[in-house]
Amino acid sequence: MPPEPAPGNVEKRQTAERHVHQAVQHDAAERHVQGSAPYIDDVREPEGTLHVAPGGSPAACGRIRRLELADVATAPGVVAVLTARDIPNVNDVSPVAGDDPLFAVDRVEFQGQVIFAVVAETRDAARRAVARAIIEIDEEVSLVSVDDALAANADIMADYAFRRGDAEAVLAAAAQRIDGRLRIGGQEHFYLEGQAALAVPEEGGCYTVHSSTQHPSEVQHVVARVLGIADAAVAVEVRRMGGGFGGKESQASGWAAMAALAARLTGRPCKVRLDRDDDFIMTGKRHDFIAGYRCAHDLDGRVTAVAVDFASRCGYSHDLSSSINDRTMFHADNAYYYPDVAIHSRRMKTNTVSNTAFRGFGGPQGMLFAERLMDRIAWALDLDPLDVRYRNLYGTGDRNITPYGMTVEDNIAAEVMRELETTADYRARRAGIAAFNADNTVLKKGLALTPVKFGISFTTTFLNQAGALVHVYQDGSVHLNHGGTEMGQGLFIKVAQVVAEEFGIALDRVKITATHTGKVPNTSPTAASSGTDMNGMAAKNAAAEIKARLAEFIARDWQVPVSTILFGDDQVRSGDQVLSFGEVVKKAYLARTHLSAAGFYATPKITWDRPKATGRPFFYFAYGAACAEVTVDSWTGEFTLDRVDILHDVGKSLNPAIDIGQIEGGFVQGMGWLTMEELVYDAKGRLRTHAPSTYKIPTARDVPADFRVAFFDHANREATIYRSKAVGEPPLMLANAVFSAIGDAIHALNPAHAVDLDAPATPEAILFACEAQRAARGG
Repeated sequence: MPPEPAPGNVEKRQTAERHVHQAVQHDAAERHVQGSAPYIDDVREPEGTLHVAPGGSPAACGRIRRLELADVATAPGVVAVLTARDIPNVNDVSPVAGDDPLFAVDRVEFQGQVIFAVVAETRDAARRAVARAIIEIDEEVSLVSVDDALAANADIMADYAFRRGDAEAVLAAAAQRIDGRLRIGGQEHFYLEGQAALAVPEEGGCYTVHSSTQHPSEVQHVVARVLGIADAAVAVEVRRMGGGFGGKESQASGWAAMAALAARLTGRPCKVRLDRDDDFIMTGKRHDFIAGYRCAHDLDGRVTAVAVDFASRCGYSHDLSSSINDRTMFHADNAYYYPDVAIHSRRMKTNTVSNTAFRGFGGPQGMLFAERLMDRIAWALDLDPLDVRYRNLYGTGDRNITPYGMTVEDNIAAEVMRELETTADYRARRAGIAAFNADNTVLKKGLALTPVKFGISFTTTFLNQAGALVHVYQDGSVHLNHGGTEMGQGLFIKVAQVVAEEFGIALDRVKITATHTGKVPNTSPTAASSGTDMNGMAAKNAAAEIKARLAEFIARDWQVPVSTILFGDDQVRSGDQVLSFGEVVKKAYLARTHLSAAGFYATPKITWDRPKATGRPFFYFAYGAACAEVTVDSWTGEFTLDRVDILHDVGKSLNPAIDIGQIEGGFVQGMGWLTMEELVYDAKGRLRTHAPSTYKIPTARDVPADFRVAFFDHANREATIYRSKAVGEPPLMLANAVFSAIGDAIHALNPAHAVDLDAPATPEAILFACEAQRAARGG
């Protein structure tokens, strides 16, 4: 393991670690349980606050023939009705491409697209008034599915590819080859707190916006753009979100802009809080995909060539689809080496809501394809799928280069898998399951052990930066602010642990404050699993700067070398001279020492040349493995998740309690995506699964009773914050083991026939796959 980087003068002059690598509860855990943690809808409303409700299109595609809002404007309690005509500057709330209008004009392109908004004295009055609108659309044929868009050649942006060698030539000459097509469904974020924003007009044409967003600076830019004012005239504050999962990275901006526009026109504070059905219908999802693939392999199951064509449903506008689809391609290998490879991606335009970021950001779809590929090879050769996976892992020499030219330096996938194979007793259980399946014709068991290799960094390189602001007050208490946002994942407590560790003070001396664009500017979104990596390091840098000033001051005051100054246990000492941290701070203040610092961090080593499709887009990889055992009822399609073993790589965990929760939660969310969460659109592009009554997410009853989670004890080889690794997104892909285990159980019905099972593996999908297996064997 490489040594810690040589830090500044004061870096190591404190006692052993006190706060980092410790299991500390979430800073708001008690308030979460008590229901006293305030979210946007809990912020005390200023006097005169108005409420805004959006009015959406009843059709998915067509020209707006008639929009009659007279009855809306005269409804009880209505103060104003907003349309595109009321926007003073640009009718655009997009993050990148300029193709997301706040209000539709002339045409609509998905069901629920916002055409107008009502501003009223109460939320109930606003929503009732919306229902009075008369909207007539000259409907056109809608492109709803990926297949629809492919048939119409409706690409929303240019296609893209990674290539190495000559995959087509190898495939053409291959004696052993498999072809297949995998459909991968989308997913609703289903955050417990829906989209919400409160905009308050201030003096001088300024606005304060409270937004449930993962990207405060994006909200700031978009609000300023719509209103035609300077970014500096908009202050965005976020204390916490009730979940985000990517759904509030880009798509919170439109609702904040709507509230701000209403505030500008009325001169009163205005709030938007979406109804759950509207939130489902009007906001983007995880992209669903079709993956068509061809693979050549040898008789031992080693891949010799892969060609895969991805096509995704992007929706009606770009949003973040370019980067999301790119990440699908980056992770189409998961942990496996493809000697000759062609990875191709098409991004399809459909008359559905614009899909957006979701935990994993396209990576899960690519990795699911990779796991299906390993299963197909194993079934074709009658091999244990785990052995096929081992034989295809990245190795050394010329077998550690990804399709996009990055060297896999920290390759520990095999080590993680071998350890989990042992602790999960995989081989003995595999034999037991074979015996069970031989004795049972209806119930079939399946077992799978799958790896995770997930790249950590934004592939949009400039986003890999973060800032923090630290103040030390005269009593020795510390004010902490940084550019990351808290959505329940424990980012704030982790960064506070880092700052307390740096100063050597009690954790309760560090006061966590709301993310605010007026304190830390130009923030990157809290996404890409990089929140702790970047904001933790920025805060550490800020605290280290102040600590260095304190050390230099007290060394002069005590007339000792600065190298003898130690910080720890709430004290500052040199030899026999000791003062409390607060006493040193007070003395330093009286001596006119600057006790504030703005820290900054830019992720090192990363480069990415997209036109040439080569570089190092990731600082490092996070690894993991999961072993899942299921029992499938082949007559009903229902399954039970009997046991799950997880071994996950978090480096040297900053906070084991938080990280365990992230691993468990990510796995369960991934399991939901792959087994039960199904988005259903009708032929006219109307979302039919737009409420908890029609869209099923995992509950406590879906968590396996036998659920074993452990850390892989392996410090990050890269100089991350205290050698930890990101833990936000990678655990979601551990759920691939459940999908593969279900396939393994179905395969037992007819081992001579490959299973055709798409995601999500709902009971219906499982039943159809079982019936196909029985039909293939002749009954």
